[in-house]
Amino acid sequence: MTDRTPTPPSSLTLSGVLVANRGEIARRVFRTCRELGLATVAVHSDADARAPHVREADTAVRLPGDAPADTYLRGDLIVKAALDAGADAVHPGYGFLSENAAFAAAVTDAGLTWIGPPPEAIEAMASKTRAKELMAAAGVPLLEPVDPASATAADLPLLVKAASGGGGRGMRLVTELSALEGELAAARAEAAAAFGDGEVFVEPYVTGGRHVEVQILADAYGGVWTLGTRDCSLQRRHQKVIEEAPAPGLSDGLRTTLHEAAARAARAIGYRGAGTVEFLVSADGRAHFLEMNTRLQVEHPVTEEIYRLDLVALQLAVAEGSPLDAAPPLPRGHAVEARLYAEDPAAGWRPGTGPLHRLAVPGAVRLDSGVADGSTITAHYDPMLAKVIAWAPTRAEAVRRLAHALERAQVHGPVTNRDLLVRSLRHPAFATTDGLDTGFYDRHLAELTAHDATYEARARLAALAAALADSHGRSRFGGFRNVPSQPQVKTYAADGSGGGTYEIRYRLVRGALHAEGFPGVRLLEHTAEGAVLDVDGLRREFAVARYGDRVHVDTATGGHAFTALPRFPDPADRTEPGSLLAPMPGTVVRLAPGLAEGDRVEAGTPLLWLEAMKMEHTVAAPAAGTLTSLPVSVGMQVEVGALLAVVGE
Repeated sequence: MTDRTPTPPSSLTLSGVLVANRGEIARRVFRTCRELGLATVAVHSDADARAPHVREADTAVRLPGDAPADTYLRGDLIVKAALDAGADAVHPGYGFLSENAAFAAAVTDAGLTWIGPPPEAIEAMASKTRAKELMAAAGVPLLEPVDPASATAADLPLLVKAASGGGGRGMRLVTELSALEGELAAARAEAAAAFGDGEVFVEPYVTGGRHVEVQILADAYGGVWTLGTRDCSLQRRHQKVIEEAPAPGLSDGLRTTLHEAAARAARAIGYRGAGTVEFLVSADGRAHFLEMNTRLQVEHPVTEEIYRLDLVALQLAVAEGSPLDAAPPLPRGHAVEARLYAEDPAAGWRPGTGPLHRLAVPGAVRLDSGVADGSTITAHYDPMLAKVIAWAPTRAEAVRRLAHALERAQVHGPVTNRDLLVRSLRHPAFATTDGLDTGFYDRHLAELTAHDATYEARARLAALAAALADSHGRSRFGGFRNVPSQPQVKTYAADGSGGGTYEIRYRLVRGALHAEGFPGVRLLEHTAEGAVLDVDGLRREFAVARYGDRVHVDTATGGHAFTALPRFPDPADRTEPGSLLAPMPGTVVRLAPGLAEGDRVEAGTPLLWLEAMKMEHTVAAPAAGTLTSLPVSVGMQVEVGALLAVVGE
């Protein structure tokens, strides 16, 4: 296949950039634009009217509505916004329209500069099936597709994948041949709903494989940089959780193979700008092409940290017609990034919504976030709150620094995956390349989310600190106080599934603490903002913050969040037995085929699928019984606690 060199643009100087995106990536691009003296333009949905990226831009343009389809996916409105605001360039960020060739063409047709690859290069990689054909012709190693009509048990396990889009949507793992047809249908339905394209394909699933990618940067004169490797193997639902650069444990020969394959891929399609070529590396050290992301990646900061580069600044320079230097700078050290999500890993990665009161991460780490204190996390968008990135001379030091910062972070708001991130970074299997592959959470999630005796002891101490702070001149129940001769009683429900309930019974007599079940604990001091306890001779400090019924307790060994429970529950707060309530706000996207009220269902039978924050969540029958009520329909928007179905005896 003949390499293609993109046509160099006329040399130009940009003056203003509209970012066709939101949240963290919009703020990231704006930061570089400000440093370069470029004016900035934001677009926003109604849900994002007060978002940080809107406040930080020089100009903001409203896109009426909340849903992505009405706002951030409306290319025509975004082009008009750029023209109306006087911007002369559009940066697509990642997600939404960032890999939409028609949108890129519309931007350039409007006389604006597109800060990305040529539309033809985007189109070449838009379909994974077409991309694999092009890469095979360019000599890039890849997995051979499997014809589902002729698949046999010997081909298992198999992976069904959507031809368009990404983020794990339309992807299904098949371990039994009898399940292939059903998984194909489910993948087609999800892909069609997510990307408007129901095409899927099947390929072998590589057990024990690692997700390794190469950052590329290309100019319009045939220059291509390969900026090292990244390992993105720790994933949930085929979406990345922890990334690092360089990918550890690779041989020099394999690194060379990956770099050369990535450069061939870029040249084969006349690439320009920043992009990523993704590979699956099998346990035997062979690399297989997965896909090419024709945009900046979420995990680009780890590459920036080890190369001391600003990839957004380089994107802008390439778009202005500047050539790259003959070679990039040499890398140094190691960088690790963790994605902090508003979700509960122990409850099927269920996303959380609501106000984010505080987000503060201490230590020498980089924080890239789309939210700020006071932001509201909605169900309309991805649940990522922030990316926390640590750099150090060695991998072990970078991992330790990141875990330390996350452990001491103040994250006051919805349930997050913070504890999972800390435990993952400190897990022995993560410390060695032998335990680093895409099956990490399949093997270790249960232990990483379990509450052991040590955790329970820390949580009980945190609940005691919350009660002591609450007793310092405050009461949640209208001034109610226990009889002085009796112990005070406070009850707290810990955040997250399986978090537990803690009843704290204590008395304060002449400043001395008498707490049931806390031998060896003395009160040193307490205020409305926290408490200091002596625990078996060790001084422990607890910072306490309240937001209505919600209480957050931060310590040097992690944070705990509780809901203060009333002593006398309201009898009205009850639901019919067998009721299935919406665990989050979202949209009903599918009902089980042929399911109707009066049908008999078995435990675990899928009843419907709820979409929220770019993920589908299965709502299944909790026990065998009769479906007595199904009051929802496809397309219906539901709030937290809405009745979805009732399964009676």
